[in-house]
Amino acid sequence: MTDTPTDKPAVDVFWSFRSPYSYIVTPDLLRLREDYSVTVRLRPVLPIALRAKKTIFDASDKKRPRYIVMDARRRAQQLGMPFVWPNPDPVVQDRETFETPAEQPLIWRLTGLGVIAEKLGKGIDFAHSSAAIIWGGTPNWDSGDHLSKACADIGLNLAEMEAAIIPSEIKAEVEANHQALEEAGHWGVPTMVFENEPFFGQDRIDTLRWRLNQNWLQKVPP
Repeated sequence: MTDTPTDKPAVDVFWSFRSPYSYIVTPDLLRLREDYSVTVRLRPVLPIALRAKKTIFDASDKKRPRYIVMDARRRAQQLGMPFVWPNPDPVVQDRETFETPAEQPLIWRLTGLGVIAEKLGKGIDFAHSSAAIIWGGTPNWDSGDHLSKACADIGLNLAEMEAAIIPSEIKAEVEANHQALEEAGHWGVPTMVFENEPFFGQDRIDTLRWRLNQNWLQKVPP
């Protein structure tokens, strides 16, 4: 399995399956492909709760997580998108202490599928279709045929994707994405990077579009 070749300029998207803002940005990422002659590449990373818990989370201060949930919910409402905190949570975490056990099967499954989907040329499509069930209010999104249908809707086969997951290779790919995000000058998600310039947050899509316009990358209507 190899990455789909392209000679278009690329927008790298550092994206987490546990980030509500990553979920919220996915429709805008699809529109980027429609409006500009760019390749939009999904580069999955682990949630910051697993990447940088010690530097980000203070168990004695609940303002940050409370604000994120409140703000993401209202932003989704503003955009007309359903928003329900996932059941189950993709990350196993104590909500009081923010402690996370070493075993994290759900987030690694999703992240691995994201890596495989990108290799199949449909990373952003998978991010969009899977996030819709994870964050859109589907209970037990991880069981039954929910993920299978999300894959089928974009022309992918879940069983084939899972068979293609080699844990050591997925881990190496994700670590490379972590390093690339750091080198781009940021740590959060979603971060879009175009020509080494980071655009952090789902509310920076307009700024990214402005930059793409400066580079004359708009698609010309037929």
